[in-house]
Amino acid sequence: MTPPAELPSLVDLGRAIRAGETTSEAATERCLAVIRDRDPSINAFITVLADAALDAARTADRELRSGRDRGRLHGVPFSIKDIFDVTGLPTTAASHVRREHVAGRDATVVARLRNAGAVFVGKTNLHEFALGTTNEESAYGPVHHPLDSSRSPGGSSGGSAASVLAGMAYASVGTDTGGSIRIPSAACGLVGLKPRYRDVPTQGVVPLSASLDHVGPLCATVADAAAIFAVIADAPGGGDPAEAGAARGLRLGVPRRYFLDLLDDDVARAFDATCARLSAAGVVLEDVVIPHAGETPAAYLHIALTEAAAFHARTLETRPDDYTPTVRVRLEAGRYVLAEDYLRAQRCRHVLRTEVSAALEGRDGLLLPSLAVPATPLGAATVRVSGADEPVRNVTLRLTQLFNLTGHAAITVPCGATGGGLPIGAQLVGASTASALRIALSLEPHLRGPRGSSR
Repeated sequence: MTPPAELPSLVDLGRAIRAGETTSEAATERCLAVIRDRDPSINAFITVLADAALDAARTADRELRSGRDRGRLHGVPFSIKDIFDVTGLPTTAASHVRREHVAGRDATVVARLRNAGAVFVGKTNLHEFALGTTNEESAYGPVHHPLDSSRSPGGSSGGSAASVLAGMAYASVGTDTGGSIRIPSAACGLVGLKPRYRDVPTQGVVPLSASLDHVGPLCATVADAAAIFAVIADAPGGGDPAEAGAARGLRLGVPRRYFLDLLDDDVARAFDATCARLSAAGVVLEDVVIPHAGETPAAYLHIALTEAAAFHARTLETRPDDYTPTVRVRLEAGRYVLAEDYLRAQRCRHVLRTEVSAALEGRDGLLLPSLAVPATPLGAATVRVSGADEPVRNVTLRLTQLFNLTGHAAITVPCGATGGGLPIGAQLVGASTASALRIALSLEPHLRGPRGSSR
């Protein structure tokens, strides 16, 4: 198994394809071979597109030979979370509820990737309707972590993360409503970007909570994330990864209260070591406070479940047994949120957005862990943290969901590993997607810790 720190960059692959050093067909064949070999035990894919992928790869190669260069993603094999519409294919959202659905057109993001020359090798498994953090509740079975099959790769974009970590694709695109890109990216040692709200369109994506849903990449490096963002946001030059700035002199706020109160010991050690490396590189770290951060879970729950229940109202009435039981219970709970509680949560959201913006004032970004625990065991309802048993869902959402409420850009970058080799991630938050990418590009060499160690 290729260690996360050594995963190949799609920017490098794209450059090699365009220089004639390799071909899209060869890269796609390698990915499909890994899918055939490893996916029966990982279960990252719901639909594999072997023939279509090879046809697209050969087309990409022919275009380059004829002088047509579509850019950095030309000929690069991608996977896509099966919550995005792809013309002529089912969009299952990992649920039997949608087993008859076939997309009539591409989601906007899929169309943009296709126009940029990306090659789709398949559609990936997820937590049903993206309503979970472990990828266990799926009509197509759980996804297994490529480094430890007894553990979850995180969710809801767990199949996407597993596909990239295992070498089945060079990158994937997923959705993030409370952390569903950043959680699996951190658990799998990848870079995962949640852009600023509305920077990337969600048309053609099955919604979970429309005011919280974000679309973004899961990939090997920050440069890869920047290149993908430039395409899916239709922002030419806005994600140019060519030049990272200096780390020295960057100012980062570290929100300790609430965010560092409940961490696995290995995560806490890795984060402390990361802060030490950044300080040694000349980064200025300053403690900041987000006063009402502790209100995040309640505000998030009242908004996310209410909006999700509204979308699912008809099928909850007509096809309740087609949902996995736990997802159905969560959706049903959203039908009983009072209007006053929803409005109160929206007022809290405004307060939190103001407080995060205040913490960013005069600083380049915020720094905190991405995930409070390493990849969790499959089937576990609770995990031991700081001497207490905590619900897996609560503890895995704890550090990410605030920035869905506030809409700020957030990116996770690997920063170390547990003694057993499970990845750990650091999260950077910026006022804009461009600023989050800029600081992540500058700090990535200092964030990545020694492999196999939390120090």
